[in-house]
Order: sequence, then C-alpha cells, then structure tokens
Amino acid sequence: MDFQVVVLAGGTSKELIPLVSNEVPKALLPVANRPVLSYVLELLEQNNLKDLIVVVEGEDAALRVGGWISSAYVDRLHVEVAAVPEDVGTAGALRAIGHHLTAHDILVVSGDLVCDVPPGAVAAAHRRHDAVVTAMLCSAPVSGPSDSASSGGKDKAKKPGRYNIIGLDPTRQFMLFIAAGAEVEKDVRVQKSILRAVGQMEIRADLMDAHLYAFKRSVLQEILYQKETFHSLRQDVLPFLVRSQLRSELSFDGAQAEENGNDKAASLDNKVMLSQLMANASSQSFHEHGAMGPNGFVPFPRKTHKCCVYIASKNKYCARLNSIQAFSDINRDVIGEASHLSGYSFSAHNNIIHPSAVLGSKTTVGPQCMLGEGSQMGDKCSVKRSVLGRHCRIGSNVKVVNSVIMDHVTIGDGCSIQGSVICSNVQLQDRVVLKDCQVGAGFVVSAGSEYKGESLAKK
Repeated sequence: MDFQVVVLAGGTSKELIPLVSNEVPKALLPVANRPVLSYVLELLEQNNLKDLIVVVEGEDAALRVGGWISSAYVDRLHVEVAAVPEDVGTAGALRAIGHHLTAHDILVVSGDLVCDVPPGAVAAAHRRHDAVVTAMLCSAPVSGPSDSASSGGKDKAKKPGRYNIIGLDPTRQFMLFIAAGAEVEKDVRVQKSILRAVGQMEIRADLMDAHLYAFKRSVLQEILYQKETFHSLRQDVLPFLVRSQLRSELSFDGAQAEENGNDKAASLDNKVMLSQLMANASSQSFHEHGAMGPNGFVPFPRKTHKCCVYIASKNKYCARLNSIQAFSDINRDVIGEASHLSGYSFSAHNNIIHPSAVLGSKTTVGPQCMLGEGSQMGDKCSVKRSVLGRHCRIGSNVKVVNSVIMDHVTIGDGCSIQGSVICSNVQLQDRVVLKDCQVGAGFVVSAGSEYKGESLAKK
C-alpha cells in the first residue's frame, strides 16, 4: 500500500508522574504486565505493517525503548527508533524526523493507543477518497470504576469523557469541524462556506480522536515546515487542514493558493438554491461544490482538499493511556471486557495466575485479576479487579481492590489498597491503608500510614 508507519511513543509524560520516570518512560508503562507500546506494535504486526519508525522523546528514553523492542521483537519487526528532543509535541516530533519520510502516504499512530481497530481500514479509506488526512474516530471511553462499590474518586459512577467536538458531513465520511483541548469549552464557530457547500452538519461530542492518522506525505511535510509554531497534530495540524479545506493553501502542484480566512464566499448568498445544496449533501463529496464560483460555474475553481474520517464500530475497543485515570481504566479493561487484547489465556475463574505464583491459605484472587510470575501472597488475602506484577511479596490479610501493582513490590501484613497504582520496587510496611493513591517507584510507606487521594514519590 506504500504507507510508511510512524509510532509516536512520547517520553516521560508530565501527566503520568509519578508513574513514569527516567527508568520507565511512558511507552514501557505496564498494561496487564506488558508495556503499553506492545499493544500498538502487535496491532501493526497483525496488519502486516512491519517496517516502522518509533519516535521517542529524550535520548535516555529512546535507548530504553529501543533495547526493549530489540529483545521483544527480534526477527518479527523492522523498527528504527528515532530520538527527538523532549516536549516538542507530536507535530514537532514528526518535523524532527521529516527527512526519514519518503512514502506517498504516512500512517501516524500514537504509542499509547490500545485498540483492536485495523489500521488498514483507515489507510483504505484515506486512499479511497484521495484525502490529505484521514483521522480515526472512536466512541469516547467511559472513565471510572466498574461498579459503585469500588473506588475511583468522589464520583464513583462510570462516565463518558468529553474529548472533542466534531462536525461531520451527512455521509459521516468528511470532517467539517473539530475542537480539541481548551477549544472544546468555547462556542462552536463553523465557516459559512463549509456549511453552504455541505448543506447540513452533524455535531458529535461522543467521539474521540484516537491519534491514528493517515496523511498525504507531501502535505504533512509542507505544513510542518511552513507552520513552524505548530506543536500538536490534534490541536494545530488537523484543525488547520479542516478549516482550510475549501480554500486550500496547499501547493499540491507547486502553486501556492491564496488563503482568505475572512469568507469571500459571502457572495454565494441567495445565489445557491437549497435544492442544489441538499443534492450536494447526499453526494460523495461536497468539495466539488465548494470549488465552484459564485454562480455555480467553474471558470476559476478554488483549490480544495479532503479531510476524511474513519469511524470505528462501537463494538471495537479503543483507548489512549494519556492520564493516570486512563492507566487504571485500561489495565482494568484489558483483564476485563477487552481481555481479547491481553494476549493471555484466562482460567475457568476468568483470571490469570502465573504457574509460578504462590497463594497462601484462604487467599482469593477474583475474576478479572492478574497475578504475575514469581509473586507470592500470604494467608487470607483478597484481590479483586486488579493487576499484580512480577516477583511481588505480599503479606497476610492484605486486601487489593481496583488497583495496579507493578513488579518487585513488597506489601506488609494487614495492608488495604483500593483504587491505587503502586510502582515498581515500592515497599508498603504493615497496616498501610491507601485509597485512590499513586506511589512512585522505590518509595517506602511507613507502617500504619493512611493516605487518600495522594501522590507519593521520592523527592
């Protein structure tokens, strides 16, 4: 298909402190005891996309990610790991590796994406419409614990997130408007020229931009080099392409089209019949209509480009690990409703207990739980809807609910852990109580301590 694949793996994301560190960059955060990046790499491998550029922010992080890829995917994938400066953003990361991009089209995938939507479907839609960009949209995931009896903050009910406001044409194939980030809270303002051309627009607030894009390479490079202040694909590049699609300033054939942000299309007033608009709205593309002159003729056609969408089916799983809450939600989902993504075989009790793990007397590990290799639990412990990593040492009378415990964690007798994330090499002394907390790597929580809603990490 002549697509070049770029995976944007990030670095040590500030939104994920204290889970991330110099030793554990974002791409290596565990989801069901596997690095989150493995989910994207295996999705690409399953779709026969095996020649990849993985972009990592920071030299140290790139070395760690590259080392893991080399050991885990030897003879399976051909991966070039490229280090870029930290905090350059997604647009800046692509700008930094622009000289590596040579194919006609580029498939850009976020390394924190956990999903089962085939990237080939996005690529096919992109080629079918000869688009400059095609964005994959999926149902916005719900956030929070799986039932009202579990923890997860003040609001214990699962609720859908509000990620974007997106305007679609009646065929739901083209993007007419997108607001992301802080723009979501502002009034929706849509260019008249686009509304005139398409006739009507469907506004959606229940869709998430999955950060899986197909770009026409020449267009992507042109924007990145001409718009040097653009930092983000989602908040800068994509909205720019959507806004300008009926007055394209892209130089497809080398000629620069004139940009006019003010709307000269006002001359269309009272000259385009409603029947013409509605007929156009049901056609394959409204762009041909938008390219016409004021009287519907094409003596001086405007330059246009197409911004397409691929909307994943609602029965597909799609989430991004871009916050601490998302980290907890995705871990719970991958050993729960999306267990087909885990790559593991579940027991008759709907859980995963490694054969080398040891359970004490009267200790129970419930459904939708995972206990990693070499971990040991004492007597009378209870684990519910949680992931426990490798080589953990857990005392007696310990309760773990809706939590993620990483590798080499030591937990003393009588501890209670609810709705929390415990990073590797942490030591919880006896009778510690944690609710809705995050504990950074290597931290020691002293005996008898009680914390709620705290982030605990080494200074």
